[in-house]
Amino acid sequence: MQTAILQGIFLPFFGTVLGAACVFFLRGGLHLTIQRALTGFTAGVMTAASIWSLLIPAIEQAQAMGIWSFFPAVAGFWLGILFLLLLDKTIPHLHQNASQPEGPQTHLKKTTMLVLAVTLHNIPEGMAVGIVLAGWAAGNETITVTGALALSVGIALQNFPEGAIISMPLRAQAVGRSRAFLYGVLSGVVEPLAAVLTIWAADLLLPALPYLLSFAAGAMLYVVVEELIPEASDGIHSNLGTLFFAAGFTLMLALDVALG
Repeated sequence: MQTAILQGIFLPFFGTVLGAACVFFLRGGLHLTIQRALTGFTAGVMTAASIWSLLIPAIEQAQAMGIWSFFPAVAGFWLGILFLLLLDKTIPHLHQNASQPEGPQTHLKKTTMLVLAVTLHNIPEGMAVGIVLAGWAAGNETITVTGALALSVGIALQNFPEGAIISMPLRAQAVGRSRAFLYGVLSGVVEPLAAVLTIWAADLLLPALPYLLSFAAGAMLYVVVEELIPEASDGIHSNLGTLFFAAGFTLMLALDVALG
């Protein structure tokens, strides 16, 4: 059991590290077209994971509530949305290809705020992995070890382009390879930390598992709508982001059904 939990925790982080390592093998920055495709893919994976790995299990676990079985999913979903909205307003950060930072005014460097932007949406991903793993470890019948690992694999797949999207543009701005790699890695550190903290608090959190699953879903979908979809469709009109969104969505759907 411990091996499966450790794999589930660190697989997503490993995806970020591999993506950030692209600075050692590729020259220059990522073309805007490639950034759009990778961002669309990430959005698709996160959307499918929110539905199949989080919202549907939340509803299934509340079936004893009868016609009110939707309530934990709806309540948790909105709490996740509002939590990310709060972080969005209180933490200074800068999205890719944006000219103006968001959040309170600050004197932080541009590179630091770029890392903070990715870190913001890695928090709910880490929580999602931790909640699902904690539910499986506690013997919850609606969560299997393969289903938990499918979520980790899916997030690892979408973390690969995230790591590259952070490190490669920094390299193109004359930041050293090692430093650009470090920034990419740091953007993903929060995921295993959030997962470990969630598992550590499992005894307190498990009674509210349906709410927590949907909370993570709401937080992840906030990131998709507020950040990823606009970035995937930024600039001259292109269907590329949409096609890669569909690719990421169907891949995560297939992983969850096949392994879950």
